[in-house]
Amino acid sequence: MLDVFVALSLLVIGSFAGTSSNNTGCLCTFGQPCWPTEDQFAELESQVSQPLIYPVPSASPCYPATDPSGNCTQVAQEWVDGSWRSSMPGSMEAPNFESFIFKNGTISACYLNTSLGASCEQGNVPVIGVDARTPQDIQAAINFALQYDLKLVVKNTGHDFLGRSAGRGAFVVWTHNMKSITYDAQFTPQGAPANETYQALTVGAGVQWYEAYATANQNGRMMVGGLSLGGSVGAGGGWLQGGGHSALSPTYGLGVDNAIEISVVTSTGAYLTVNNNQYSDLFWALRGGGGGTFGIVTSVTYRTYQQLPVVMYYVQANVTNATVMKELIGGVLRLQPNLTDEGWGGYGSFGNDSMDFFGIIPNVSTTAANISTQPLTDYLLGLEVQGVSSVAGFYAFDSWYEWYTYLWSEAGQNGVNIMFTSRLLSRDTLANRYSDVAEILYDCQASFDMIAGGKVSQIDPDSAGVNPAWRNAIVETTCGVSWQEGATAEEIAGLTDQLKVWIKDTYDLTPQDGAYFNEASLYEIDWQYTFFGSHYTKLKEIKDKYDPYRLFVVAEGVGSEDWNEELTCRC
Repeated sequence: MLDVFVALSLLVIGSFAGTSSNNTGCLCTFGQPCWPTEDQFAELESQVSQPLIYPVPSASPCYPATDPSGNCTQVAQEWVDGSWRSSMPGSMEAPNFESFIFKNGTISACYLNTSLGASCEQGNVPVIGVDARTPQDIQAAINFALQYDLKLVVKNTGHDFLGRSAGRGAFVVWTHNMKSITYDAQFTPQGAPANETYQALTVGAGVQWYEAYATANQNGRMMVGGLSLGGSVGAGGGWLQGGGHSALSPTYGLGVDNAIEISVVTSTGAYLTVNNNQYSDLFWALRGGGGGTFGIVTSVTYRTYQQLPVVMYYVQANVTNATVMKELIGGVLRLQPNLTDEGWGGYGSFGNDSMDFFGIIPNVSTTAANISTQPLTDYLLGLEVQGVSSVAGFYAFDSWYEWYTYLWSEAGQNGVNIMFTSRLLSRDTLANRYSDVAEILYDCQASFDMIAGGKVSQIDPDSAGVNPAWRNAIVETTCGVSWQEGATAEEIAGLTDQLKVWIKDTYDLTPQDGAYFNEASLYEIDWQYTFFGSHYTKLKEIKDKYDPYRLFVVAEGVGSEDWNEELTCRC
């Protein structure tokens, strides 16, 4: 093990040197005198089922640039593949979260582009951790982190847009390899009456949605779950704990509405199975109160639905000038509630001179699908006199799973330096402020997800810990910024300032509408209310109850206001 520690030290010790341990209310990170010794880590390794892991940045095989330590050609080929990135404990979907920007503007990073001449540094990637395969592995890791007061990070796939799966100098619990999947046609939650049964799928914390969908399909079932090119979204981690939206949500609800039971290890080391019958307060909080906050989830049981055929509606429009484009954006937004009320869910984007959108609806004929989308088709055709050209079409699939594999099996969407902000748009906003919203969305060339309304709006807002704003929402919109490797801290700060402008503009226009915790910015205004709404106080009480040691803390997560900006020292 000594040679591993030496290699790790060569990679990161220079950038961590000079830090000092504060033994009063601060966490211990790599390079401080309080950091555990090699023998102490060896003792931990003897208590877990797998060797300890030493995460490194995604591009590390490309270094040294003159004599790469690994296959850099393969790294370049796989760079945007979500499955590849999720298979490594140090890789994040958005590589900017592998980097660390110091207050003086220096950046610690490891770039794929070796021609930039920079060295490969550890950046924001945790330095050591546990490859958890069992709840007992997690219990041992938690006990170790508490014993040495370590900064703890929980990582599954790294599909995260607030950097919560990373932590400079941190100790990580990696749950990606907890891959058990079980289908039970007569699942009864613990503590429930014997006649309360579900056709359910139980997934380990590391199962990704493409794996869950395949198993469900083998049993003639489908599920409400996440979508991403390359399959980087996990089924048993942050997706659910942040709320969990899907193209099927207007028909079947959010992820939190479909979770039946959750198993979790808390900071006290307790391994709990929670549902509506036992530890119901923690079950409530885990469904929307945010990942990495209340404990480490080991498995989730979801209800499933009969596999049904779906119809996909696709529409594309091209516009000749900005005024008409803004009018189009407003008009399309105004029509979204009609579609979600019918059961349509889907995804779209607005450019400076174009719009693309596709949606699906289960178990209807193409004729019925045509009728329910006619208002949108007719609206776009009505803009032809203003120079808008549009095309629309329908595609029928024998099953939801056939549609999924047709559209989402290719790699992509990952490996880009990106930050963005999101906003949930309520039915009232779309009815009365669509023109004002259109101005902002045109400026930022926004994407829009039609993943609420319908069934989502019919469920009691207090049935789960998720932000009650979801029950009024129809659409989630996102505005983002991105940059190339090697950008300076000043350049990134300039892009961040632009992002903050969009955040303020949308907040001022829609202060009650909230944002999606899993797809948002570190700079959201009034983040407690924006992410959690009126549920925040109750969520904080539940966190204090089940995490008395305050072990779990993530950026803008419940209780993070009790910590400094770096989340290393308690205020």
